Amino acid sequence: MKLDPVLFEILRNKVTAAADEMSVNLQRASRSAYVKEAADFCTALVDRDGLIFGYPPSAGTTFIIDCDCTATIRAVPDLEEGDVIITNDPYRSHGLSTHLPDIHMLRPYFHRGKIVAYGWCFIHFTDVGGKVASSISPSSHELFQEGLIIPPMKVVAKGVLNEDVLSFIRANCRTPDVNMGDIHAMLGSLITGRQRIAELIADIGVETFHACQKDLLDYSAEKARAVLRRIPDGSYDFWDFMDDDMVSRIPLRVRIRMTAKDGRIDLDVTGSDPQVAAAYNVPTMGGRNYWLTMRLTTFIGTHDPFIEPNAGVYRHVTATNPEATLFNAQFPDAVGIRAAPSRRLNDALTGALLKAVPDQMAAPTCGSSGAVVYSEFDAESGRPKVTVLEPTRGGMGAGLGFDGVDARDASMSNLRNHPVEYVEDEFGVIIREYDVRADSGGPGRWRGGVGQFITVEVLSDSAVILCRGMERLRFPSWGVFGARPAAPFTGTLNKGTANERNLTKIDELHVRRGDTVTLRMPGGSGYGDPYLRDPERVRTDVELGFVTRRGAEHDYGVALRPNGTVNEEKTRRLRAARVKDNVRADFDFGAEREAWEAVFDDATMGDLNRRLYALPKSSRQAARRRIFDHAVPNLPVAGDGTTLAQVMADPDAIRARLADVMEEVFGGAAGN
Repeated sequence: MKLDPVLFEILRNKVTAAADEMSVNLQRASRSAYVKEAADFCTALVDRDGLIFGYPPSAGTTFIIDCDCTATIRAVPDLEEGDVIITNDPYRSHGLSTHLPDIHMLRPYFHRGKIVAYGWCFIHFTDVGGKVASSISPSSHELFQEGLIIPPMKVVAKGVLNEDVLSFIRANCRTPDVNMGDIHAMLGSLITGRQRIAELIADIGVETFHACQKDLLDYSAEKARAVLRRIPDGSYDFWDFMDDDMVSRIPLRVRIRMTAKDGRIDLDVTGSDPQVAAAYNVPTMGGRNYWLTMRLTTFIGTHDPFIEPNAGVYRHVTATNPEATLFNAQFPDAVGIRAAPSRRLNDALTGALLKAVPDQMAAPTCGSSGAVVYSEFDAESGRPKVTVLEPTRGGMGAGLGFDGVDARDASMSNLRNHPVEYVEDEFGVIIREYDVRADSGGPGRWRGGVGQFITVEVLSDSAVILCRGMERLRFPSWGVFGARPAAPFTGTLNKGTANERNLTKIDELHVRRGDTVTLRMPGGSGYGDPYLRDPERVRTDVELGFVTRRGAEHDYGVALRPNGTVNEEKTRRLRAARVKDNVRADFDFGAEREAWEAVFDDATMGDLNRRLYALPKSSRQAARRRIFDHAVPNLPVAGDGTTLAQVMADPDAIRARLADVMEEVFGGAAGN
């Protein structure tokens, strides 16, 4: 049965409205600020095969459409009317949940004794236990350190709430009251979905309802493939780097090969670095996952903004995702900051798309995201108070004919900031500075979006600050087609005082009353030669605070008079004096990456990783650390002020040491 176009359009809007009402109700009923203000949650309608067919347009998370509920549903086979499944287990849910703070719920919707659909929702919970407040620590090396693991189970059976399950959750978290409020908000949202689906079936009948689900997926699949046909047939390779894995100083490389054929896409992550003994692994169970397809989601949505967001969008996308890589975590690998390698993979996919369709793809975004988490002891309750002070936001990349979005990287999610008044009223902090970060966007003919910066003063003597997702301290977002790299992430403790020091990646930062923490988010990448940017646009950037006067001259060759107008004569001289040989026609990766790849190029890393994959998992990381520690014994910590260009000034000597240690570890030199 195929619906006629008019009925299809009516039902499409009804399904979308139902999912959106679920979303609005959940957000209104939630207890946690990260849901009520930042909107780190989602709702959807799921078909009998476990795939999303109805998604809310107001969703805070814009990329999670490509999730599969099948494994979670199969894990609880005896579902009855009124049941609700709960889980946060990345492995037993087969990557539906990808870290423990994301609590998922599924409720089957019945009609005359048969399941006709499911309601689904998730919330990023404030805390689910584990070794640190908020449960996410980059240095965790196994899942058990990251909090309470909830395998798929019934939290509600035949409409009766399982208080024993709730007791376990309350006893294993730092914020039990907030968590219970969020659980009830989720349950209420699922009831809303059940009511709207029952009303819809009463109007149109169950057969038409099932036809609607199928037609929605088919419609989106057809429209998505039409967009993907913009990509010429062929294979496109690209790779990018994370700063390190927190527990070592070794950069992590992610590599992708995108193969296109008549609107069908395969994403091959073979060649990416192995799993790490830290929280930067991605649990995909070897398949396609929303963390792998995130950049395709934005590409498809940009070129067809009216496409219906559902699982059909990904019907023609596959993943080649072998064991041993960062993107195929194996139990009990820690996965808390799975977003960081996924963001870098999607930056690499950006590079592949720029190779394929340079005029249809924006430059990479800031490449860093996360949240400033604050924990302090509450004497009144005798428990810690935990909250996200602010989501940290960078800039988006520019493209042909447009600048990047400033201080609002929405490529992964649409998380909003928390009102400063709320933060200061609820917790022992003062937000001393909160603004856009000038000169952080990648200089280009079309400027990369600038990042934010924030300074927090602590008013408590029992506080801890965490910041998950810190990246791009060492390798900034790279410039595209003549643009220069964006500014890197930087952090400072007690800026402007005698106790000032640089901050590297933060795991747990114990602070005292009067301490300040300043975080400066990186910008997005620029596009095109910055010396071709209209001087009037540079003047406007200076006026608005996105570029400084010094940046205007240094990065764009634009001089301004004291009154703020463009000095045309000096601008012509500045632009004429530039050494044009320094302008890259393709990608400008910056001095740090160039220094690193002078030794650890694609061929060398490909050979090294193939050899590491062949080792048992138990010895793989030790071998990797031994190799890099011997080859580059003085490798600096990202963000401490020491550059790779300084420590790798003699690449021949490093290559010689690398060959020696490869012989010792593998019994054969690199490339053999």
